[in-house]
Amino acid sequence: MGGENNVLAEKSFAFSIRMVNCYKFLTDSKKEFVMSKQLVRCGTSIGANIHESIYAQSASDFVSKLSISLKEASETSYWLKLLSETHYLDTKMYASLKHDIDELLRLLISSIKTSKNRPKK
Repeated sequence: MGGENNVLAEKSFAFSIRMVNCYKFLTDSKKEFVMSKQLVRCGTSIGANIHESIYAQSASDFVSKLSISLKEASETSYWLKLLSETHYLDTKMYASLKHDIDELLRLLISSIKTSKNRPKK
């Protein structure tokens, strides 16, 4: 529903790829199967819901899809922190992923606020 959504779609898709690769790393190298599954589920759901929002039926549907993405991004941040604190992710990997998820969180919050403040047609 807007140009900023294209940036969100691109960044969230790139993040989804990182989540799939992180899942492969955690399961193959670290033999971690529980938290990594949660991480890949919510980490890829961010982009899926953003992509759904592109074809939203209304402004409220658009905000709803982005709000779901925001919740998934928040959950992803939690799992990343937990994986870091339990030493499944090293400091460098965590910092890089944390940077990306924080950027997605900021973009989602901004997009939701902007969409809510648009005048009704």
